[in-house]
Amino acid sequence: MTEPANVTDNPDRSRFELDVNGQLVFANYRRQGETVIITHVEAPVALRGSGAAGRLMQGIVGILRQRNEKVVPLCSYAAAWLKRKPEHAGLLAP
Repeated sequence: MTEPANVTDNPDRSRFELDVNGQLVFANYRRQGETVIITHVEAPVALRGSGAAGRLMQGIVGILRQRNEKVVPLCSYAAAWLKRKPEHAGLLAP
């Protein structure tokens, strides 16, 4: 299965990753059943403001949809991004 936006799940490191020209944007997570709890999103300083973290989040929600999983965004960036994207509200865990 092709994962959206070149975002990959690295379960060994418990994070989603996006390689942008050799620089890694990532979101750490932990799982509780079919719920993914995003604890931290980070982009290298050189990529901040470039939309790379947003592309990562877009890829993450695509993966979650494919897997029929829900999300709890503990990270303030992930929470703010999801709040700005009401089309993804159905992915939020109750």
